[in-house]
Amino acid sequence: MAIASFVAALATLALATGAAAASAGTLANSPPAAATDRLARPLAAASLAPNQTGWTWPLDPQPRVLGPFDPPAEQWGRGHRGVDLSAAVGRPVLSPAGGRVSFAGTIAGRGVVVVAHEGGLRSTFEPVRHQAPVGTTVRAGDLVAVVDETAGHCAPATCLHWGVLRGDTYLDPLSLMTRRRIVLLPLE
Repeated sequence: MAIASFVAALATLALATGAAAASAGTLANSPPAAATDRLARPLAAASLAPNQTGWTWPLDPQPRVLGPFDPPAEQWGRGHRGVDLSAAVGRPVLSPAGGRVSFAGTIAGRGVVVVAHEGGLRSTFEPVRHQAPVGTTVRAGDLVAVVDETAGHCAPATCLHWGVLRGDTYLDPLSLMTRRRIVLLPLE
């Protein structure tokens, strides 16, 4: 049992360190614009005070999470590759961290905006309208779009889908919002 606790503590440390490192990179290390303009394949800020990772909520005030992150077992499999946040039509969508707008357009009939962040991370938001133009440099809390009325998987409710990717791998956006305190326990 003690070894399992130690392994769990190490895993927590690795996750927390990875989230902090993801926000510590530079845009110079980001993939080229052509790569960041790609969204997920055929998958189709409450408190503006930054947390310990430097990321803020993309809606203000902090929204209720309607649908949690539920990654598929395989990249092509069924799953939920982001989180759904409660949002009214017209609500401002804010960049959760500094970066550059790398895509603003329509995919599968929905308005989408993508922000390329330091460390090679990308935030995706849909459905949106009035997106900031591609190439716009943004800071955490800057307006990048507004929530659109296009029906999505929250219908009949309106929500904002927020995805975060590193390369082609989806990450849980909420993992960037919190940094767990690491506590090492004695083995005995």
